[in-house]
Amino acid sequence: MTALALLRAVLRRPRPYPADPSTPAPTTRLTTTRTPDPAHLAAYRRVCGFEASPGGVLPPTYPHVLAFPLSMRLMTAPDFPLPLLGLVHTSIEIDRHRPIRPTDALHLTVRTTALTPHRRGTEATLLTEAASADGELLWESRSTYLARHKTARTTTTASAPDHARTRTRTHAHAHAHAHAHGEPWQLPADLGRRYAAVSGDRNPIHLHALTARPFGFPRAIAHGMWTAARCLAEREDQRTPSHTPTHTRIEFKAPVPLPSTVTYSTPTPHTFELRGPQGGLHLTGTTTEPGAAPGRGTVPSDVLP
Repeated sequence: MTALALLRAVLRRPRPYPADPSTPAPTTRLTTTRTPDPAHLAAYRRVCGFEASPGGVLPPTYPHVLAFPLSMRLMTAPDFPLPLLGLVHTSIEIDRHRPIRPTDALHLTVRTTALTPHRRGTEATLLTEAASADGELLWESRSTYLARHKTARTTTTASAPDHARTRTRTHAHAHAHAHAHGEPWQLPADLGRRYAAVSGDRNPIHLHALTARPFGFPRAIAHGMWTAARCLAEREDQRTPSHTPTHTRIEFKAPVPLPSTVTYSTPTPHTFELRGPQGGLHLTGTTTEPGAAPGRGTVPSDVLP
């Protein structure tokens, strides 16, 4: 989050959560037009591991960064019913309809499309769209953000985390072979600060252990969107040409502490995942071509971060 958005979030009084599951999503719709800055794009590529491509196409996650200031304005607007501090990014879906050139002017739009009851709170879905100057939709994403709070189902689902951990351990054993043959990545302690510099997301949980501890994290944790971008950079290098229209779904399963070692692997030609040293699952992803995209829906929440 930007420094201004963080200040607004701290100063604003906590907002009540939607008491009625049928509460409509806010109608605020924010727009802007931006053209990628070559120096900023180059810095983003370096931090996230995308190959330098001066005459190529934008990384699939870069429009999310261009639209990030709009997202922060949306989530700090008076009609957004969830508090910004404490929101957990649980998933993102990205549809890349056609390649975007670094010189393209993009008309960006961000709005909230749904507020969904969740067994651990309320989940908001934000739709981000990038269109050309003549209105052609080039790229879109749907991000889900969870605000944790007590719900009517809390007492009836108290045992769910234990079952979730059991399923996670079973899943980790089933993929031990793939984990052992994946690619290890060493993530430095300053990764959160480096990504914050290019993304504008300066959430204190990502910057330093001292600023993460008040929010319940013993160490700083990596940005979910950095882990998503790094995985897609690896995938584009190995499997998916950058000019191919794709549908990608990524689920953030557990925080990645910094510093740490994680392992990237591809269990199937269309899936990828990121695991910790003991095999714990941090991220899962699926990338398909148009016509084979998995159905959209709420993020499976058996292993939330």
